[in-house]
Amino acid sequence: MEGGKPSLALVYQAVQALYHDPDPAGKERASLWLEEFQRSMYAWEISDQLLQLKQDVESCYFAAQTMKMKIQTSFYELPADTHIALRDSLLSHIQNLKDLSPVIVTQLALAIADLALQMASWKGCVQTLIEKYSNEVTSLMFLIEILTVLPEEVHSRSLRIGANRRTEIIEELAYYSSTVISLLMSCVQKTGNDEKMLIKVFRCLGSWFNLGVLDSNFMANNQLLMILFQVLQRDETSTNLHEAASDCVCSALYAIENVDNNMPLALQLFQGVLTLETAYHMAVAREDLDKVLNYCRIFTELCETFLEAIVRNPGQGMGNLRTLELLLICAGHPQYEVVEISFNFWYRLGEHLYKINDAVLHGIFRPYIQRLLHALARHCQLDPDHEGIPEDTDDFGEFRMRVSDLVKDLIFLVGSMECFSQLYSTLKDGNPSWEVTEAVLFIMASIAKSVDPENNPPLTEVLEAVVQLPQTVHIAVRYTSIELVGEMSEVVDRNPHFLDPVLNYLMKGLREKPLASVAAKAIHNICSVCRDHMAQHFQGLLDIARSLDSFALSPEAAVGLLKGTALVLARLPLEKIAECLSDLCAVQVIALKKLSQQPCNGKSSDPTLWLDRLAVIFRHTNPIVENGQTHPCQKVIQEIWPILSETLNKHQADNRIVERCCRCLRFAVRCVGKGSAALLQPLVTQMVNVYQIYPHSCFLYLGSILVDEYGMEEGCRQGLLDMLQALCMPTFQLLEQPYGLRNHPDTVDDLFRLATRFIQRSPVTLLRSQIIIHIIQCAIASTTLDHRDANCSVMKFMRDLIHTGISNDHEDDYEVRKELIHHVMSQNGQQMVNQLLQTCCFCLPPYTLPDVAEVLWEIMLFDRPTFCRWLENSLKGLPKETSGGAVTVTHKQLTDFHKQVTSAEECKQVCWSLRDFTRLFR
Repeated sequence: MEGGKPSLALVYQAVQALYHDPDPAGKERASLWLEEFQRSMYAWEISDQLLQLKQDVESCYFAAQTMKMKIQTSFYELPADTHIALRDSLLSHIQNLKDLSPVIVTQLALAIADLALQMASWKGCVQTLIEKYSNEVTSLMFLIEILTVLPEEVHSRSLRIGANRRTEIIEELAYYSSTVISLLMSCVQKTGNDEKMLIKVFRCLGSWFNLGVLDSNFMANNQLLMILFQVLQRDETSTNLHEAASDCVCSALYAIENVDNNMPLALQLFQGVLTLETAYHMAVAREDLDKVLNYCRIFTELCETFLEAIVRNPGQGMGNLRTLELLLICAGHPQYEVVEISFNFWYRLGEHLYKINDAVLHGIFRPYIQRLLHALARHCQLDPDHEGIPEDTDDFGEFRMRVSDLVKDLIFLVGSMECFSQLYSTLKDGNPSWEVTEAVLFIMASIAKSVDPENNPPLTEVLEAVVQLPQTVHIAVRYTSIELVGEMSEVVDRNPHFLDPVLNYLMKGLREKPLASVAAKAIHNICSVCRDHMAQHFQGLLDIARSLDSFALSPEAAVGLLKGTALVLARLPLEKIAECLSDLCAVQVIALKKLSQQPCNGKSSDPTLWLDRLAVIFRHTNPIVENGQTHPCQKVIQEIWPILSETLNKHQADNRIVERCCRCLRFAVRCVGKGSAALLQPLVTQMVNVYQIYPHSCFLYLGSILVDEYGMEEGCRQGLLDMLQALCMPTFQLLEQPYGLRNHPDTVDDLFRLATRFIQRSPVTLLRSQIIIHIIQCAIASTTLDHRDANCSVMKFMRDLIHTGISNDHEDDYEVRKELIHHVMSQNGQQMVNQLLQTCCFCLPPYTLPDVAEVLWEIMLFDRPTFCRWLENSLKGLPKETSGGAVTVTHKQLTDFHKQVTSAEECKQVCWSLRDFTRLFR
């Protein structure tokens, strides 16, 4: 910290300000100052003093939290000879502060657990703690808290204790697990079913189950298991205790996922859960939704655990289908939140049955799925007094979307045609209320696309009936019927005589405010699927597009309509396309021209709406153009360029608008490909000029599009290289600032997209330039960046860069490329391998490892002997021990890893080795 060690009084004052300063600015200042204090070395000593002072809850909580944070993230700051004193001090604090506040006890328990995990010299910590504190009833609460968080912290992301130490700890905890369970049992006996103690005991038991170290035979016959089920069977159990017991049973079920290895415990849990059906019905009768949800969680976890048995031996032993009956009982509960808990299980069951693809097996489960679908259709009903259209965005709307997804995934078991026909007959033969009709139409819309549209009379009958619905029916029914029509566009395509009545029906919806957006979406679907048939209706689409804002459309729906129109436009005769495209763009262009003449004044001068509409038109107008023919869109895009350029200039400081401009230009360039050559010079000039002042990363992205389109053209290569060099200078300045890489991941992402495109399209041009060495250095520095897209771009650049020197795809410049890459690698190879290994072990999450493996694989393919040497040097530089004295990596593990990687015959073998090796440092 600047200004040296702060006084205890000053820290206390800052904590008081954080909690009690009436001025928000004062609170903010205190918060920033305390964050800086927590990062400093002084935090250890002063937090210890604050805990000794025990002045109030706030200062003790802050100090306990700081201790925990320091042990988690900065344990290396302490010399090894202070570890024992720190442990003794924390144990004395938790004893002295046990009655002040439970949150302080939790923070100190976490600090003690994190210390025990990192402090290799503290052997048998569980035994030590139990011996020291189990005899005093007053100490039991904090002892159990430590024993609860200890297993939870073993796999904590913030503790990088490494796989060796983790294995050692798990073995130690497994060894002492029966001692812990006996302690928990004696706590229950000592405190005579005290609710607080029972909750603590169940939480602790669940934590040990989650770690997977409890002995199955020992637990199967343990009294605690009986107590758990007794608590869940008792009607008078309180909500908090019920939840703790439910969590614990779910943890136990999860822990025995491998049922065959845990048979005695599996049997006890299976039978125990089946006894809870009566208690579930009692909770329903008492309208106790919390308990109902808990039981449903338990029943679902039971089915998840025994899924293999259910599918393998349905109806026998632990494949007893009573388990599915329990879930269907829950599906019958009137509250939709209850059935929603089981969705993941039904997905997994569907997935298993789909893979097995056995008709007899499908036949066994079909009735269960049919009952589930009926229950889901009922849950999707709106309230009879609901007014207006169904809401998409509230909780119930989201539930209906999840139902729709689930139905799509399970329909193969019931047969989509049979289900569709059955649903339709309930509407045709009965006289259901509007809310039942709407829910049935909603489920029909979910499965419409999976019904075979070829020669299918029931489908055409449904379509005919829907488009004849009177306008007097409830608006929600009309809304969902329009959705259904949109989903049946394949049927319309096979039966073009329906096109006119369908379009008339959708146009009625388009003119009504509540139905406009859903009707636009349906028209978009019809345009996408029936592109050829819709060509004759293009004029009508154009009329809609011209007066888009006279309809009450959401921005997405308006863009969707334009997309549909553009898709149909692309199917018109080539000679008509230019004129029609010009007409389609005219409204947008006129609006942009008008805005360009107005001063910038907030929302009213925002051009993004019009830019997005132009972008979607360019993106989806993709006519088939023969070689040698002029692209019909070329002329229109050249005419529109000046207004896009003007808009870009006017709003150059506004990242959001510039991004939309670049997106629009990107699709314009992609639309006409090489036909945009006339724009290349003015566009690049403008991009480079604006980027010097406002380095928006979207210019780098747009640059990558230009390189992709023109990089193979000999006459464009130098100009594109000049563009790259001009864009790189401000980029490097931005990224070299403190935290530059972390603060600008989009810039990193787009810079390396651009560099990668160059390597793909014109490698020699780039490799011979002055800028390449700076780009490579920037890439090496950027490998540490934990950002999914940016990291992926950096790795892809490095992979493609090296691959350039390997791929001999019959091009005459292969030898030149190989020589250039050899030069690059001789300068940067060792540094590259060092950095990649360090970032894998200490910076990057596991999902990035396949990308890193690909880079290492390419380096090895390029020059295996040199790579072996580089890797050996890099491995020597890794730390062999943790700051807590535990062995991170043994000599054998280092040599094994080196051997596995350097003898790999496929990239995936490098990836597997990397995955196992980096676990040693996590």
